[in-house]
Amino acid sequence: MKRILFSAVAALAVMAGTPEKASKPQYDDKGHLMRPADYREWMFLSAGYGMNYSPGPGSHELFTNVFVQRWAYDEFVNTGKWPEQSMFVIDERDAGSRSSINQKGHYQTDLMGLAVEVKDSAKNPDKWAYYAFSADGQTAEAMPKGNGCFACHDAHAAVEHTFVQFYPTVKTIAKKFGVYNEAREQVADAK
Repeated sequence: MKRILFSAVAALAVMAGTPEKASKPQYDDKGHLMRPADYREWMFLSAGYGMNYSPGPGSHELFTNVFVQRWAYDEFVNTGKWPEQSMFVIDERDAGSRSSINQKGHYQTDLMGLAVEVKDSAKNPDKWAYYAFSADGQTAEAMPKGNGCFACHDAHAAVEHTFVQFYPTVKTIAKKFGVYNEAREQVADAK
């Protein structure tokens, strides 16, 4: 009886550890980030529509949905810091406007790609790295050093390398811990 109970407890402990491990960055043998399979089950931070960091016309307007692992969010809530191996997934979706009963406004349609930001100093010399996945891509190589994403996040992110200024519930937490950079809310030209 004790052996069966011990085996059941051990099996539960293994199963309980699996989701957290699966929601940490996984890399293939080339060092490319593997697509986070379960990101739609993570903590939803915010959505945007047609966000563009350049004032010029011509950009395709997409919906962007931002997710972070639940355990990373919980740690941020308790400390005001994003832990190592935090991942932010931006799910980029096309927009529709006239279909079925919808007469005006926009709704999300097809997945166009994923942008993933990872805090992993063991893999990335600059601590933060950026990856772009095609809609069906399973792996992505880190963008090269000096890329536009890194530079923009470095210059404009309100908390570490994250655009917390666009995540209203997290913004409140960051302010509580005194880690929020108010100046990053000011309108600025991004390059």
